Amino acid sequence: MNIDTIITGGTILTMNPAFEVLEEHAILISSGKITDIIPAIQAQNIPADKTIDAKNCLITPGFINTHSHLPMTYLRGLADDLPLQRWLGEYIWPMEAKLANASFVYDASLHGAAEMIRNGITMTNDMYFHSDESAKALSKAGMRALISKLIINPEGETIDEEIRFLEQMRELYDKDGTITWAIAPHAIYTCSDKIFSTCFDYAKESGTILHTHLSETKQEVDDCRKAHGLSPLFYLKKLGFEKAKCIFAHGVWLSEEEIELLSDTPSAVSICTQSNLKLTSGIAPLMTLSQKGANFAFGTDGVASNNDLDILSEASFTSQLHKTINNKPQFMPAKETLARLTIHGAKALGTDEITGSLEIGKRADLLLINHRNLQSANMYDPYSHLIYAIGKEQISHVMVEGRLLMEQGKLSTLDEEAIIDRAEEYKTMILREIRDVNQK
Repeated sequence: MNIDTIITGGTILTMNPAFEVLEEHAILISSGKITDIIPAIQAQNIPADKTIDAKNCLITPGFINTHSHLPMTYLRGLADDLPLQRWLGEYIWPMEAKLANASFVYDASLHGAAEMIRNGITMTNDMYFHSDESAKALSKAGMRALISKLIINPEGETIDEEIRFLEQMRELYDKDGTITWAIAPHAIYTCSDKIFSTCFDYAKESGTILHTHLSETKQEVDDCRKAHGLSPLFYLKKLGFEKAKCIFAHGVWLSEEEIELLSDTPSAVSICTQSNLKLTSGIAPLMTLSQKGANFAFGTDGVASNNDLDILSEASFTSQLHKTINNKPQFMPAKETLARLTIHGAKALGTDEITGSLEIGKRADLLLINHRNLQSANMYDPYSHLIYAIGKEQISHVMVEGRLLMEQGKLSTLDEEAIIDRAEEYKTMILREIRDVNQK
């Protein structure tokens, strides 16, 4: 077998079922797959097209972002320090209505993809308008992605057009291997019960994942109880959510009874702590989710509300926050936190058979993280250092399907300076739009 790449040395955090940590081993990669993991000394005479020296590095599975809105990259900082409904209704939605055309979505998605790669994210679960343009951008970047066809239709009866689009996209990307598709009714307050029921039926019949926002704010829960006499997840149970595998973004206000219901399904919650705190939406009940055995993993949300894609920082902060609010320092230890960044995220997005851990036969989606650094030199526990000490700037290599997207800190598939220049052009355009609106 021809070996494309050998990564040798370093400390491998496999995140396999035994949580093996391997020192002085080599990872052999061919045709995008991990073909073997052997002691480094045994790899010395194996020919390969490329050899990467991982000395002083942690080697981990790529980080998985279970909820994002990549095209909102150009709206970062446009409206801050506001509650969710004012932020959406008065600023974000009006600006999206003016600007979010196909070219805007492609350019902003390309920018977001570059930022994600720098943050060690190898796969994202993205929801936005013009999702075919996001798919083009993420494919160009070389990332793995689950991309949603977004549906906002509060009065609608059918989604025939959306389903035709999804079928076309699934056929178009069928052989791609890195881009897959989900159906995404936006939220219970932006889609009718008929739309949700149809989406659940389609997800079941087609085997696609359903991606939606749920129980993000107390107002959403109160409004649902008032309108339907049920809390949001029990309302969706009535509409058939148990037919599908779902990703519920946020889940801040899930009750214990809802979490018990969720734990009996393959669905998962995407935890977006920093966005929820910044919008004062609340803090998700991770202790209860954990105790009931419901799956949860990390998401960044969009950068208009986060305001970055630093998912490693997101995970570290979330872990420490929930230790404090539960008065339990042993809750969410570093090893588990990394698992929720990797294998739990893969399980949530339905890719755990091919990603999320470094095992023979899985796809080569991985990171090299240099720990020869003042803040992380004396490494006793690699999990501890990664979650509590190491920063995103120490990520040196990012690989998806055996292809380097970043090498020695330099993006390989995208032109970073050109992307920044394009963002500045959009800034001028957006400021002009805001000025024209204010003048009216």
